[in-house]
Amino acid sequence: MEIAIIAHDNKKADMVQFLIKNQIILQSERVKLVATGPLGRNAENSGLKVTKLLPCSMGGDAQIAARVAESKIKMVLFFKDPLVNHAHEVDINMLVRICDVHNVPLGTNEATAQLLLDAIAQQL
Repeated sequence: MEIAIIAHDNKKADMVQFLIKNQIILQSERVKLVATGPLGRNAENSGLKVTKLLPCSMGGDAQIAARVAESKIKMVLFFKDPLVNHAHEVDINMLVRICDVHNVPLGTNEATAQLLLDAIAQQL
């Protein structure tokens, strides 16, 4: 199962802590993590194996959306910062829309992401 991880700048540390907390699930041989550039490096520095794509500002979120549309990515964990305006809001909305169109689970905060990982942990 390919899972994409993305986080706004103010949420990157939260995402890395979440990944570490769920390391047992995420290091399963049946799970493959895909991340946008800087977050992918941070996750790797924490000991996780991650396929890194471009940074969001250079199209990484569009790469993830394309992989969702191609049925490669089966889940997206995107820790959004709701308290900050983002210059690339259109790109964010595109990714959310693609997840909705292709019926791909999308967790935009830690509580939802944890529920999604708990659900797949039962299947591993």
